[in-house]
Amino acid sequence: MFETDVYIRRRRVLLEKMADTAAEGKRGIALFIGNADAPQNYRGNDYKFRQESSFLYFWGIDEPGFAATIDLDNGEECLYGNDVDIDDIIWMGPQPSVSSKAARIGAGKSAPAAVLDTFISHSVSQGRTIHFLPASRYYNTMKISSLLGIPAEDVRKTAPAAGRGKAASASEELVKAVVSMRLIKEECEIEEIDKACEIGYLMHTEARKGCKPGAKEQDIVGRMEGVTLSKGWGVSFTTILSQNGETLHNHSHHQIITPGRLLLVDAGAESNTHYASDFTRTYPCSGKFTQKQRDIYDIVESCNELAFQMAKPGITYRDVHIATARQMLEGLKSLGLVNGDTDTMVSEGIAGLFQPHGLGHNMGIDVHDMEDLGENYVGYDEDQTRASQLGLGSLRMARRLRPGHVITDEPGIYFIPALIADWKKNGTDKGMVNYQKLEEYYDFGGIRLEDDVLITADGARRLGPHRLPIKADDIEEAMRTE
Repeated sequence: MFETDVYIRRRRVLLEKMADTAAEGKRGIALFIGNADAPQNYRGNDYKFRQESSFLYFWGIDEPGFAATIDLDNGEECLYGNDVDIDDIIWMGPQPSVSSKAARIGAGKSAPAAVLDTFISHSVSQGRTIHFLPASRYYNTMKISSLLGIPAEDVRKTAPAAGRGKAASASEELVKAVVSMRLIKEECEIEEIDKACEIGYLMHTEARKGCKPGAKEQDIVGRMEGVTLSKGWGVSFTTILSQNGETLHNHSHHQIITPGRLLLVDAGAESNTHYASDFTRTYPCSGKFTQKQRDIYDIVESCNELAFQMAKPGITYRDVHIATARQMLEGLKSLGLVNGDTDTMVSEGIAGLFQPHGLGHNMGIDVHDMEDLGENYVGYDEDQTRASQLGLGSLRMARRLRPGHVITDEPGIYFIPALIADWKKNGTDKGMVNYQKLEEYYDFGGIRLEDDVLITADGARRLGPHRLPIKADDIEEAMRTE
């Protein structure tokens, strides 16, 4: 938890941003529902608790069973939760009171959880608008549905207040206000992301050391995730570690490290305050790249470096994505895998065959920061529209960069036989792909290289006190000496 004034300031800024949503006296209530415990298989054997990120951002309490409101007309705040009773104390020990927790975060008052139902019901009966964020967890969805008497499926929809009646869906005004705040990281947040990146460095170092012929993928993952638990909260997302790197989100870890293959490792850690890291490296399972592997690897590494060099205030990350696609296609053309005018290939989206995802995403308390609030709200400026092309259309972060943005830089090249066959069948490439040459790469897999980047006043810096080795020679040297 940060200092008290951090949370007071955040809620004050939110109140100021929401002041423009309607005339005074008609702004309504901002409602925040924290996460609850969720059973894995029976009540009492719960999943590891993780707080809802926007609740954590504004209220700081990393415990289940809390909610909060801000009256947008008079600024009154209230934290809702229940004090423990003797049955709780037997299992949990004595706990601080809800009122003391409210004081710790500078909230004006506190009340038992049941009071929230009464307050919201009364506010709705007065015709006041209830602003809430789209929910991702089941409990939060059903709680908001019950409080407001709206269908559960509408809790995850977002619309402006004018189109919502009495809060028939999540509030676009509140979403935009929260996104505008959480996108630009405060110094205390950057410090926490640096900590998460240091843990990420250690977990990826463990992966590289473990990448030896005969090792089990599952054993490597276990050692990596052990680092995150010993140094922080745990992983920031389900670890991707696979010799089938052409499958973008491959969470199967059943294989044995086999000479001649590539091991793609995409993994991240959370600090104890839940800020995330997210790195990717790709290793030769033999400890040394073949010439074919190095040729592709060097193209991806050059795209990673180009993106970092371009990243600075004022440029859109969409333009950075397009520039890396151009460089990627130039490299693939030099290997005879594509042909034609490079600018034409870029405009026709040919890069999507080899990189069917975007260059990167926002990162913060969530590893894909705030995407539960709506990817287009988070990743696109008002004057931008999402592309339809494969690859560019999957770009999660296209915005004009500003100091304080934290983004990932993660180009990749993948050889996906089913996708190649589909493009060949449908003529998607318009004659610009050498399918005969591509047959030599059907068993190649994929390569992705990812760093976490902070946009600064005059450029960018990679987050974390150390950078994982990334040049092909440095990768081979590290694997040789470990």
